[in-house]
Parts: sequence; C-alpha cells; structure tokens
Amino acid sequence: MTIDLTGITTKADLHQLFKTELQFPDWYGVSWDAFWDCIVAVVEMPEQLTLTHWDEFARQCPRDMEILRLIVQDYNQTKAPKSMRLG
Repeated sequence: MTIDLTGITTKADLHQLFKTELQFPDWYGVSWDAFWDCIVAVVEMPEQLTLTHWDEFARQCPRDMEILRLIVQDYNQTKAPKSMRLG
C-alpha cells in the first residue's frame, strides 16, 4: 500500500490522512502515541506501507518528521515481516 503525502504540511493533516487511509477508529486523534497503538495493535496493517512525497511535510514539520522516522524504524523491528518505509 502507498500513501501519498503530497500537500501534507501539518501534523493534523498527516494524522487525518493516516486515519482515513489506514481506517483508524473514530477515537483516533493527533497523537503519535495513538498512531503507534493503531499500527501495532488496533488495525490490520498492510504487509508493506510506503509513504511517498513526504519532503514537504519534512520541511514544514521537521520535529514530527523525526518522530515519524523513529516510528518507522521501531515498527520495522517490532512487526517484521511487515514493514513501513519512506519512499
């Protein structure tokens, strides 16, 4: 599965996109802890998730991009053979 981040420039927009595309529950909000909970225990994640065109988000939200990078790394270690990558 591929999620295109083109035009995503805020943390709120990113989390809304994740909620929609990954079918997170209604209670999901703008939280990296909730994101982690959803991807490891709440929803059935695809075998491979690729996030494309993330450059603009990284420029606008460098701190959140660093958190996302760490989550991707932790997810790949925790949930192998499933994987997430920045493409």
